[in-house]
Amino acid sequence: MVNFKEEKLQILKMIEEGKITSEEGIELLEAINETKANYIESQQSKWIKIRVFEPNNNTKVNVTIPVALLDAGIKLAGKVAPNFVPELKESGFNEKDLKELFETIKNGASGKLVDIETENGEKVEIVVE
Repeated sequence: MVNFKEEKLQILKMIEEGKITSEEGIELLEAINETKANYIESQQSKWIKIRVFEPNNNTKVNVTIPVALLDAGIKLAGKVAPNFVPELKESGFNEKDLKELFETIKNGASGKLVDIETENGEKVEIVVE
């Protein structure tokens, strides 16, 4: 996650040390605020879609979660996901894998991130849109 507070403190320190003018500092702070707003908007507009298809391609599970709720998802991932979507567990996808996947999503990954087919022909997809 981007640490906007640290960047703002660094700009203030540069002003204090005379490396940049206060006007330049204001411009940089405004740019950071705009970047932060765009970052938050981009994170909130993404969705995680978990789908499980039966061997005949009928949808068995179809869950859509906003990326903005990802931190809550990480805390519950190891306990809830394998029980909610047991096909993940059956395919060898464990709690550590799920946490790594969520971290990857938080860092901006998108598209189809997981595409698993179980031994009984069920398919699991995790997509970020």
